[in-house]
Amino acid sequence: MSNAMWDALAATPLPEVRRRAAIIEELAEVAPVSVPGAHRLAWNDRGGQSAVWYFTEDGRALLLTFDHESDLNLYAEDDYELQESFYKGVPESLVALVRDRPENYESLNLTDSATGRTIHYAGGVFWYDGTRWHVSEGLTEYCGSEDGEDVDLFTDSGFDYCLSSYLFGQDLTPEAVVTFRDEDGRYEDGERKEADLLALREVFARHG
Repeated sequence: MSNAMWDALAATPLPEVRRRAAIIEELAEVAPVSVPGAHRLAWNDRGGQSAVWYFTEDGRALLLTFDHESDLNLYAEDDYELQESFYKGVPESLVALVRDRPENYESLNLTDSATGRTIHYAGGVFWYDGTRWHVSEGLTEYCGSEDGEDVDLFTDSGFDYCLSSYLFGQDLTPEAVVTFRDEDGRYEDGERKEADLLALREVFARHG
């Protein structure tokens, strides 16, 4: 499996992953949420794409990504069974963080018509076991199947796009964020760029 963003995430110590998740969440104006046994941090682009991180008390993590325009938008298909299969191979203690939980802006629920049980939708399901990151077994199997032969795991899951603002593989600093935003056409003039830099420095100062 070769993907630059995946390799960069894998090389980043979990405390730094969590710091970046907290910074990007604040910049996206998403409120942190505590759930039993974990802390939830999230990002969304207000256009249907999202990244949701669950950091557990025992040093593990669950990452869900979603691109509403991709073939892995199972919410649009209302496909609970396939969505459930994407969590295959993930420890149940991590899946429990998104099973039968209230839905939210980043994570709506798919419902099993037979049992009434729910699970959060996600195009990409990834998890950290305390030592290294994994792609869920179910997602890997689907992308290698006949049904998923035209699906790119890291693109269609939203992984590449949703994690782009975290700048894995480079230093995440106020200056780096300004450069990222400038390349995206965020600023109309130098004055707004400088004002944004000052505001970003205040955010980063709050996160060490």
